[in-house]
Amino acid sequence: MVLLGIGSNLKSNFGDRIKNIDIAISYLEHYEIKLIKKSSYYETPSYPDPSKPKFINVVIEVSTYLPPEDLASVLIYVEEKLERKRNEKNEPRTCDIDIIDYEGKNMNFKYKNLDFTVPHEKLDFRNFVLIPLQEILPNWIHPKSKEKISTLLKKLSLEDRKSILKVKKN
Repeated sequence: MVLLGIGSNLKSNFGDRIKNIDIAISYLEHYEIKLIKKSSYYETPSYPDPSKPKFINVVIEVSTYLPPEDLASVLIYVEEKLERKRNEKNEPRTCDIDIIDYEGKNMNFKYKNLDFTVPHEKLDFRNFVLIPLQEILPNWIHPKSKEKISTLLKKLSLEDRKSILKVKKN
């Protein structure tokens, strides 16, 4: 089981934030990455600067035979195809794809000049990952801490639990 988080807080030449996510998923399917489950779309304030455009996020479960480094190369390629620019950390972006879980393994690796930590190191504090993840895998257990997703959700602040909104696709 491989879990990916996909987010967008800028429109692209392809369309709005939701369209960017949908296109990213369709691109992934061209690279031996098969969609198994997809959460609803969720909108959250931009982190760490809530004055920037709001994000739309989903979590997807996929199956793939690609090893983590090859998967990372596909994810970066898809982000770039969707006009992602990497100038400053946490800047608004058309597409952001993170590896949330890769077969329950704990790993660190580099691809190009980027560092990858799986499971994602800030996963425990991200409502935009935990809430969609619980929707599609309510029994998921964190590969490193061994905590159930329900436990992780209880640890979120009240503000984090209130600042996320499920949105409908137009």
